[in-house]
Amino acid sequence: MYCGKPLTGRIDKKYCDPQCKSAYQYKTAQEQPERFYNKVDNQLKLNRRILKAYNKAGKATVRTSILRDEGFDPKFFTHYWKNKKGDVYLFVYEYGFLKKRENDNRKYVLIQWQDYMISS
Repeated sequence: MYCGKPLTGRIDKKYCDPQCKSAYQYKTAQEQPERFYNKVDNQLKLNRRILKAYNKAGKATVRTSILRDEGFDPKFFTHYWKNKKGDVYLFVYEYGFLKKRENDNRKYVLIQWQDYMISS
């Protein structure tokens, strides 16, 4: 079905070897539209990578435009945490962000998950 070589063996054989079968399945998978699960998983991984890159010290403040230019999408997160002041941080795995507005500038406050954040 993939390479066109003549087949020997069973009458219902479709591939000449396991590598040919794998190559065919890879090719057909690439032709299919990306599955919803894969889109979500890829965006979560990208968000985590971006938050990690900008949050080296455990807490940072970054303009929203900088993160969005890198492909960050705040609609994709894994969980949230509400602090005692009532601020709700959205987390992508162990990296969290809080949207803030200061002097007409939109910013994200970035934090890293800590053990004291476990809610009861």
